[in-house]
Amino acid sequence: MCQLLGMNCNVPTDIVFSFEGFRARGGATDHHSDGWGIAFFEGRGCRVFLDPRPAADSPVADLVRRYPIHSTHVIAHIRKATRGKIGLQNTHPFMRELWGRYWIFAHNGTLRNFHPPLEGRYRPVGSTDSEAAFCRLLEILHGRSPKRQPPLESLHRILAEASRGLARHGRFNYLLSNGEILFCHCSTRLSYVLRRAPFPTAHLADRDIAVDFNKVTRPDDQVAIIATVPLTDNEPWVSFRPGELIAFRDGAPALTSLPLGRKASEQPGTPGLTASA
Repeated sequence: MCQLLGMNCNVPTDIVFSFEGFRARGGATDHHSDGWGIAFFEGRGCRVFLDPRPAADSPVADLVRRYPIHSTHVIAHIRKATRGKIGLQNTHPFMRELWGRYWIFAHNGTLRNFHPPLEGRYRPVGSTDSEAAFCRLLEILHGRSPKRQPPLESLHRILAEASRGLARHGRFNYLLSNGEILFCHCSTRLSYVLRRAPFPTAHLADRDIAVDFNKVTRPDDQVAIIATVPLTDNEPWVSFRPGELIAFRDGAPALTSLPLGRKASEQPGTPGLTASA
């Protein structure tokens, strides 16, 4: 099973600490050794680094660790191949344009008997079910609003409906962002932690590394870290419910669609992280 890592925050932050634990799972502390990738939004631009080598010993991962890129939205993925051969074209995350913005997508799970009716605007380059699902999601979004991005509540509702349909084919855990909002869908397993004042001293589960966030943050900083499996062993991670879609904005949940088809509802704002996460 692949693993996902996401970050959403209210000020540009680097993800070096969390990434150090996450990359270890790509061939060192776990078996996700079939490639990895990470995307950083910077304003309307996006840096994407991909490598079909295991993250644990990837020179590209070394570059990311040494180069603390600051971003408000980050999506990363380490791959255990189930559909499509190992190769750059099948390495997540994937990127496409919609409504004049880049969209980034990474998926964990396997969709079976999945042959979506793609109309041609979005087509997979590789051979994974994940990229095909991304293309299908974007076609649904474009079909519902061809000219402009709908308001967050409508966008969230469309994604929740589409995700329920695609999840009928199997595990459909994913992260999706356009640099403004981070959408996180849980089919089987996904968790998040909110870091805000008073900040913790966090310790990685996969490396004997700890950081005191009080030394690298400001009082009003706030960060949400999302991962398939919690990255730290001393923080209060919150498990998603199966079928839940949460939209993160400014380092906190903004909207959630609940399981069993209940409507999305606004969540109370979670005050105040970041500089390194």
